Amino acid sequence: MRGYLRKGIFAIICTLVSFVFVAPASAGKLWNPDTRQWDIFPDTPAMASRSARSKFKRKVISYRTAEKPGTIIIDTDERYLYHVQENGKAVRYGIGVGRDGFEWNGTERVTRKAKWPGWTPPEEMRRREAKKGRTLPRYMKGGPENPLGARALYLGSTIYRIHGTTEDWSIGRAVSSGCIRMFNDDVSYLYEQVNLGTKVVVN
Repeated sequence: MRGYLRKGIFAIICTLVSFVFVAPASAGKLWNPDTRQWDIFPDTPAMASRSARSKFKRKVISYRTAEKPGTIIIDTDERYLYHVQENGKAVRYGIGVGRDGFEWNGTERVTRKAKWPGWTPPEEMRRREAKKGRTLPRYMKGGPENPLGARALYLGSTIYRIHGTTEDWSIGRAVSSGCIRMFNDDVSYLYEQVNLGTKVVVN
């Protein structure tokens, strides 16, 4: 009897140990240069990117607002950008937003548009990252590897932009230093719809 009991207990322990070591195999982690930490995903980064693509597809929806057509409204809590259209409609896009301590809100205007923008990290950011042991370039030429992605809409005289990203997994997350991230194809589409002077409301 005791022999059977010991075998039963051993089988249970083996099952638990197997679960503990096998379960994380489907998990993934990706280094986040903004936070200098590992972002942990229930799936691999590639799967997280596909999940973001599925959840945050560009879509025309019914949308009630007092703002005029053409206005961009950003809901940082819901992680959506709305480009207001005629007849109570809006084009909705998924976005990534500022992480804790880098949130902001207000009303700005699009003051500049750029295709494959270059990146000049603010001195404050360079000093902040230097304290973490990371040296940022003074300037990075635009291109597929640039963190600003394919297009950028510059907001007022602030350091903030609506821009693309090379990290699809970050859409729907609060990981940036305050800028609004979009899928590259989405920001390229929005870029063609927006004029200089467009009103941008960040909530």
